[in-house]
Amino acid sequence: MSISLGRSRARAVRRAVAVCLALAVVVTLVAGYTLASGDYPLSPQEVLGILGGAGRRAQRYIVTQVRLPRVLVAVLVGAAMGTAGALFQSLSRNPLGSPDVIGFTAGSATGALVAVLVVGGGPATVAGGAVAGGALTAAAVYLLTWNGGVRGYRLVLVGIGVSALLTAFNAYLLAKASFGDAQSAAVWLTGSLNARGWEHVWPLLAALAVLLPAALALARPLRALELGEEVATGLGVPLERVRAGVMLVGVALTAAATAAAGPIAFVALAAPQVARRLTRASGPGILASALTGAAMLTGADLAAQRLLAPTQLPVGVLTGVMGGCYLVWLLAHEWRAGRTGTGRGVGG
Repeated sequence: MSISLGRSRARAVRRAVAVCLALAVVVTLVAGYTLASGDYPLSPQEVLGILGGAGRRAQRYIVTQVRLPRVLVAVLVGAAMGTAGALFQSLSRNPLGSPDVIGFTAGSATGALVAVLVVGGGPATVAGGAVAGGALTAAAVYLLTWNGGVRGYRLVLVGIGVSALLTAFNAYLLAKASFGDAQSAAVWLTGSLNARGWEHVWPLLAALAVLLPAALALARPLRALELGEEVATGLGVPLERVRAGVMLVGVALTAAATAAAGPIAFVALAAPQVARRLTRASGPGILASALTGAAMLTGADLAAQRLLAPTQLPVGVLTGVMGGCYLVWLLAHEWRAGRTGTGRGVGG
């Protein structure tokens, strides 16, 4: 029995590693194609030469100052949203428990909108507003959910209600703003990677350098928590400390991604579920979810740039379409599983 279990675990690990490597290759290929294509097409050899310091001045500017920062922001934001979604879905044990559903993305957007429309600050103020808004929203949801502990279905239901309130408040802020401010804020609220530069890359990179290892450290106690509170307690998992850590890391990831690109929808919802189906592994699957999120957002951004060229769509339009279709499928799948008794249902 133990030999069979060991072989099964080894196969699961090998599959997860293979999936992560394949996703990394997909991200690299999509990023490379994005760097080479556009109004000023380049060959792969030219792109590699430019990244190595060669090439004409105009070519270096297009690749290193226009295309590369945008690609890196897409990769980092996708990874951050995928990781945050994996943490919250594992914590709530619910496929709907992602930051864009339970209100944390809306809270970060509210903080950023207040910074833009009320305070009138620059990028640093917007980033601070997004972090503060996400933190306050998380605290409110946590306190409203608390009843001798945090339960997954309550977290989702309370979060949906808080998200609705914040969305209404965001609409009020837009309605009271001047036309120019409201127009630019509305584009930002859709989620966009247009005109992203190195000033957006470095804060994201620093945030992920700290938060991604923290998320990986939380993966083991979260895997035990998914087995049930009694089992996790028996294994010595400090439940509330782990939940607080997940909230802190997940909110920080959501706020960092939102500050850089706006509240891009559905990546945090879909990426962990896609990753779990690819790896067929239990647990949050942090690394696979991060790579899936990066692949989804880089692919969506490439489509947003090329589908209606020369017009560039906000990437949130594409992720909204993809995520809406996925959400319909997920709800139908969970409903059928609940009816046939083969699954837990959406409520987890």
